[in-house]
Amino acid sequence: MYRITKEFQFSASHRLTTLEDGHPCTRVHGHNYVVVVELASAILDEHGFVREYRDLDLLKAYIDENFDHRHLNDVLEMPTSEVLAKHFYDWCRERWEEVTAVRISETPKIWAEYRP
Repeated sequence: MYRITKEFQFSASHRLTTLEDGHPCTRVHGHNYVVVVELASAILDEHGFVREYRDLDLLKAYIDENFDHRHLNDVLEMPTSEVLAKHFYDWCRERWEEVTAVRISETPKIWAEYRP
């Protein structure tokens, strides 16, 4: 199996409203998010690719338009990293059948992944 990944970044704020009072994440705060999309295929195309990396520029445009420098509570009902990972996975999978997973990082030490 061949696997490729491509990384994207965006900055945004959010607050997690379902946590107990006093939890620091209930306050508005921001992150510099990293999104990594993974694609896999048992065979390569006529160019020797799983998928041309430039095809994934559609995801960059989507992120820039809808997520970058936004308040994520205005974009998604529950903007956790886990929900973001599933959201981006679904968006990508509708466009590229080779998508196998999406990982999201809020900080260099925290990652969430959606992989069916």
